[in-house]
Amino acid sequence: MRTAVLAAALFLAAPALAELPVVELGAGLHVIRAEVAADMASRAQGLMHRKSLPANGGMVFVFGEDAIHCMWMKNTLIPLAVAFIDRAGTIVSISEMQPHSEQTHCAAKPARYALEMNKGWFAQKGIRPGAKLRGLDKLAPR
Repeated sequence: MRTAVLAAALFLAAPALAELPVVELGAGLHVIRAEVAADMASRAQGLMHRKSLPANGGMVFVFGEDAIHCMWMKNTLIPLAVAFIDRAGTIVSISEMQPHSEQTHCAAKPARYALEMNKGWFAQKGIRPGAKLRGLDKLAPR
């Protein structure tokens, strides 16, 4: 009992991440409202512990350098798709990811951004590698 109370107290005392800024991105005819994870803390938290995402909502991860970035789904409750995007806004690869998985999903080529959306979102919208995203010019790494 004491352990449960202590764990609950520590959880409640832990600092919550501040509400993340939201940016409007475009993919073809589709508008995306993406939370921006541009610093180490927000990128590490990602979409963990969320129970849902809005239909056209997601999270864009902004990295400080072009590299083969990888994502995983530990502590993530909802199935997601991730698009890795280069600095010019071109999608270099898309991966479908399962909840609670520690399998890594990596960019096929160096990427500057990663955009996580509900699983199947890119396929349902006909968005494939080679497509361009609009609005990334509003983002800057921290």
